[in-house]
Amino acid sequence: MQGFYPEIQPYVRHTLAVDAIHQLYIEESGNPQGIPVVFLHGGPGAGCEPFQRRFFDPQRYRIVLFDQRGCGKSTPHAELAGNTTQDLVADIERIREHLGIERWLVFGGSWGSTLGLVYAETYPERVLGLVLRGIFLCRPRDIHWFYQDGAAFVFPDYWQDFLAPIPPAERGNMVAAYYARLTGNDEITRMAAAKAWSLWEGRTATLLPRQSVIEHFANPFTALSLARIECHYFIHNSFLYPDQLLAQADRLKGIPGVIVHGRYDVVCPVEQAFALHQVWPEAQLNVIADAGHSATEPGIVDALIRATDSFAKRLA
Repeated sequence: MQGFYPEIQPYVRHTLAVDAIHQLYIEESGNPQGIPVVFLHGGPGAGCEPFQRRFFDPQRYRIVLFDQRGCGKSTPHAELAGNTTQDLVADIERIREHLGIERWLVFGGSWGSTLGLVYAETYPERVLGLVLRGIFLCRPRDIHWFYQDGAAFVFPDYWQDFLAPIPPAERGNMVAAYYARLTGNDEITRMAAAKAWSLWEGRTATLLPRQSVIEHFANPFTALSLARIECHYFIHNSFLYPDQLLAQADRLKGIPGVIVHGRYDVVCPVEQAFALHQVWPEAQLNVIADAGHSATEPGIVDALIRATDSFAKRLA
């Protein structure tokens, strides 16, 4: 089974102003003359982590990581103004142009798969290939499953903690109830809601409990940007029209792809990967039998690194 490549440090870091408000943190690691690959993190609002550089052979890839608007080392933190899917897609193009890259491999998981698909469907001529994990189509039914009526039946104990900040009278629309608190002026209420929102995701992300994952989601800095930005996107239907990713999948024709999805993914059920594969059959679909949603589960890591190694040979 394939494991992570060794730890590496960036060889250069950039700060890029993308509008009057937002500045993005960007880093490059690996081989400056290697195959360009852009990593799209999840959330939206999660930010990048150092281990994410390690999905790629550093001898063969020029690895580009960046924190999307409002999270990680990008500023201002947890900012919702000027933060839409269309803004993020435009940012990816700005980064590509800023770095002087003609075409690149696009790698994304969870929300990163959403963003990768929107980007590839908007700029297919800029995409060498797609490696997508934990497919998230961002349809209303997908949001409803995780935040209203679905995942709670698998994790009823954790669901009680997610319900706790919301009075019973408001629980008929949990996203709206959380949005009111996450965008309110009461800092204590806002932070309590952010931690409850983020912990619900962290606790349900793996097939078996993993304390390191839970601790990452519980970190107040991460929790605030993740909860505020996710809720902002989801209450606005992720700034997508209904079934947009599937409806525009014809634009992926000719782009090679690998889809990796855990069989027991409760955050984004595997049906979403099958729905994408039906409209993009030339992609390779890998369903991992003993995994949930997290990118750090061994079977997921193995499949993703096999995918990037395969693309390295194909694109060399």
